[in-house]
Amino acid sequence: MTLGLVFALMTAAAVFAVLWPLSRRVPAVGGAGEIAVYRDQLDEIARDRSAGLIGVAEADAARVEVSRRLIAAAETAVATPAGGSPLSRRRAVAVATLVLLPVGAFALYLVLGQPQLPGEPLSARLAEIHRNSPIEELVAKAEQRLARNPKDVRGYEVLAPVYLRLGRFADAVNACRKVIALAGENADRQADLGIALTAAAGGIVTAEAKTAFARALALDSKELKARFFTGVAARQDGNTAQAAAIWRDMLAQVPPTGTWADNLHQALAGLREPAAAAAIPDNSAAAAATPMSAQAQSATIQSMVARLAGRLKQNGHDADGWQRLLRAYMVLGEHNKALAAAADARKALAGDPDRLRRVEDVIKSLGLEG
Repeated sequence: MTLGLVFALMTAAAVFAVLWPLSRRVPAVGGAGEIAVYRDQLDEIARDRSAGLIGVAEADAARVEVSRRLIAAAETAVATPAGGSPLSRRRAVAVATLVLLPVGAFALYLVLGQPQLPGEPLSARLAEIHRNSPIEELVAKAEQRLARNPKDVRGYEVLAPVYLRLGRFADAVNACRKVIALAGENADRQADLGIALTAAAGGIVTAEAKTAFARALALDSKELKARFFTGVAARQDGNTAQAAAIWRDMLAQVPPTGTWADNLHQALAGLREPAAAAAIPDNSAAAAATPMSAQAQSATIQSMVARLAGRLKQNGHDADGWQRLLRAYMVLGEHNKALAAAADARKALAGDPDRLRRVEDVIKSLGLEG
């Protein structure tokens, strides 16, 4: 109640400040006072003529001009109503505005506003807006801004991890390359590029990804992401001892609790307990081939790929499964099977545009559009 009274007084003060000049009396420039001035001027012209100070022609010209002004002033005085002077009208307008403006605004607020709602910080309202906006819509807006300003490094830095989360790996690789091209390289940016390249290859640390991780370590030998994925690459190459050495060295340097410690413990446990599912890598950091002979490893991968393909024939609505299958075929060098799987995925997901778009992104990133 007190706050409402304060606001009401502030509103009244503001209205008074604006309307006060309307209530002030303006010195008269017309009416009876002006008529008297012009009459005095006519008398003065007559006196000057009688005294010989001005000629006949000059006196007549001056008399005509003053008479014209006198007639105009007299007409203005006659046109003004007897009971309604301009001052009284201005005061009436000022009073009406002073009363009606705040009353009308308050009535409109009672109809449209919600005074019973508690206050909410701006940060909370903005967060709610973002929660209600689909991530795809936010990404599309960011892409539109980048199209208008292609040198916006911060925009690419923000989009790169979002692309990874959405499974748009080719776009993530492109965004990482843009950041390096525009802002220069450092260990963190090279490591992010390596991760994007690994994700685009279905979790396989390719030769290009290894180069990015090696470059990151050359710039900063303690870069955690590059060191971790160097261990992943060693594991995929069958060098489990090197992978274990890298991860144990990291484990001795990171905090004993936290995400990094958990990931490293999980990766080391995977070396001791081979899991067949790792033969078809997903996008997690620990996705890598299991420690076994090359022949056994190849046979396991082929078996897992075949089982995944069979499952997708029974249930073709698994977009993540189609993405893993396509990448697995490409890693195995079975391009024709990848093309056939791309066609099957399009047919199975034809009625689900969102899932189909995710698979289409992978098809495009793998060069299987044909």
